[in-house]
Amino acid sequence: MLLCIDVGNTQTALGIYPETGDGDPVIRPSLIRDWRMRTDRRITADELEVAVRALLGPFAPQVTGIAVLSTVPAVLRQLRQMLARFQPTVPTVIVEPGVRTGVPLLVDNPKEVGADRVVNTLAAHRLFGKACVVVDFGTSTNIDVVSARGEFLGGALAPGIEVSLEALAARAAALRTVELVRPRSVIGKNTVECLQSGVLYGFAGQVDGLVNRIMLELDEPAVVLGTGGLAPLMIDESQTITEHVPDLTLLGLRLVYLRNAAVSHRVEAGSDA
Repeated sequence: MLLCIDVGNTQTALGIYPETGDGDPVIRPSLIRDWRMRTDRRITADELEVAVRALLGPFAPQVTGIAVLSTVPAVLRQLRQMLARFQPTVPTVIVEPGVRTGVPLLVDNPKEVGADRVVNTLAAHRLFGKACVVVDFGTSTNIDVVSARGEFLGGALAPGIEVSLEALAARAAALRTVELVRPRSVIGKNTVECLQSGVLYGFAGQVDGLVNRIMLELDEPAVVLGTGGLAPLMIDESQTITEHVPDLTLLGLRLVYLRNAAVSHRVEAGSDA
């Protein structure tokens, strides 16, 4: 089984896939099991190992390959140490500059493109085989544009939903964080509903406005898909998102692993723009 680990700024996602079960990396495999845990920048390799082993449970001894990316450098350092002890004989791919992903990065500075955006591009193109706009609802809201040839064309970045809500609560004495659920109506009747309306519908409008402008510049039909931890909350409110792929980044990690794991026992992988 293949263990994929996506360390984000707020949450870390883990997923187990059959390593080569379908025989074709283009076909989307079944996600056997997935987990989410809070990302802690101060976590140690020992704590990571305890957490990962506890989450995997009976799956831990069945791991035959590992694919990892991290947007948090401090956690990546500890993750390297943990992986060296967790399954030292298992082929491991760490997504960072150095190895092929098959994704041309058509931007001014390819080194600025996060590993999560690269693997999302790869997975989206493999899944749909045409131009895509990927909306990733995480700590930031990333809107990435993929050409029909699988090239990363760039995109737009905006503050994430939870980050914006927390910042507002911190700066406004009379406001507070609220549960992110749909209010009774767009016209809120109390402070909580007003905040929920502004966040939910305001961010949906932001995404739709950006996607519509992107479509005008892209000048070709594109699939618009949502992913990320807050995607389930937003996709029903968006008028432009038509697909939901919750495990898009984990799928991209699997594809990078299949491209690189056979090359050597332990490969540290990155974009090949």
